[in-house]
Amino acid sequence: MDTPPQVSPTPQPPIATSEDKTVAILSYITPIGFIAAIIIHSNKKTALGAYHLRQTLGLFLTGIAVVFCEFILIFIPFLGWLCIFALWVALFVLWLMGLLAAVNGQMKPVPILGPIYQKTFSNTFN
Repeated sequence: MDTPPQVSPTPQPPIATSEDKTVAILSYITPIGFIAAIIIHSNKKTALGAYHLRQTLGLFLTGIAVVFCEFILIFIPFLGWLCIFALWVALFVLWLMGLLAAVNGQMKPVPILGPIYQKTFSNTFN
C-alpha cells in the first residue's frame, strides 16, 4: 500500500518580540519618536525595526511632497482644496495602516507606496 507523501508545515515567520515592536511602533509616533527609534535601532538592529523605519521615512517624505503640492493646488478653488484634503486623508490612512502593522509585529507594507519605499530605501537602516 502506497502512503501519500508527508507535507511538512510551512515555516512561520518568527514572532516579533516586544523589543522589536518598540522600534517599529515608536517610528510612527511623532518626528521625535522617529529619531528615538533610529537611536534604539542603531544599538540593536532588527528586521522589523528597519522595515518600519523605512516605511515611516517614506511616509514622511510623501508628506513633504504633499505640502509642496498644496502650494499649487491652493490656487484652484474648491477642486484644489478637495484634492488637498483627499491627499491628507489618504496619507493619514496609510500612516494608520503602517502603525497597526507595527503594533501587530507584521512586516506589511502600506498599500501602493509601501513596496516603493522598501525598494527605494533598501540600504537604509540595515
